[in-house]
Amino acid sequence: MFPIIGILVVLGCIAGGYLMEKGNLLVLMQPAELLIIGGAAIGTVLIGNPPYILKSIVSSLVAVFKGGHYTATTYLDTLRFLNDFFGTSRKNGITALENDLDEPEKSALFKRHPSFAKDKEAMHFFCDTMRTLLAGGVEVHDLDQIMETDLEVLHKQALLPAAAISTMADSLPGLGIVAAVLGVVITMSALGGPPEEIGHKVAAALVGTFLGILLCYGFLGPMAANIKKQTNAESEYFLCLRMGLLAFMKGVPPILALEAARRAIPHHVRPTFQEMDKACRKPAGGAPASEAAA
Repeated sequence: MFPIIGILVVLGCIAGGYLMEKGNLLVLMQPAELLIIGGAAIGTVLIGNPPYILKSIVSSLVAVFKGGHYTATTYLDTLRFLNDFFGTSRKNGITALENDLDEPEKSALFKRHPSFAKDKEAMHFFCDTMRTLLAGGVEVHDLDQIMETDLEVLHKQALLPAAAISTMADSLPGLGIVAAVLGVVITMSALGGPPEEIGHKVAAALVGTFLGILLCYGFLGPMAANIKKQTNAESEYFLCLRMGLLAFMKGVPPILALEAARRAIPHHVRPTFQEMDKACRKPAGGAPASEAAA
């Protein structure tokens, strides 16, 4: 919602100021200039990025308008899942959950927490870490190092779409100059014609520069910044999981492992201890609540 409002503010203020100075909006309608700048910018992205990044760019741009995924509710649902898993593990033993970790899509435990289960990357990170713990013979600090490396790789991968869009945004002012130069070439070829025609061609050439700068600083640049912030939010979410898992692997009681995870949550979405305790006591998916907070 806020990105859409921002776009409307940018367009409204620019158009409003232009109209206040008696400008003609029809002069800004230059499809040829937009084709040159937009088409060339898309071409630079196709040249500089492999297909899997192109797919990520599309999904990242969609996510900009859908809004952030990691809300306070998301964190509470994750804490409830950790509570359920840690409590079940303490009661029945971690080996009793081996089948759940091997086939989480079929696991009743994961099905009780659909919000967590639908995040495939988080689920795979969690299951891979717990499978490694089940394998035995691995020290806790070694597992922590493995988790840290995994999260670094995920973070770098998630930043690639933002970097690609940022590069595209940086190219737009230059491509606007290219469009303007082409407009000047066309204008020079029309010298000797009616002054109105020459004036129109000069205006079209200047619109190319205007569009390049506007698209860069008014739209794609802020979108790239938004994607980076969402990527950082994802890293913060995985840090919450990592701290909870690390505490659990050290053998502390589940309530302390949950508290370690809660303390890693950013302040603006961090639930209070009472909120976490209330959420964890609530039955998940109609099943009896785990005794984790004991």
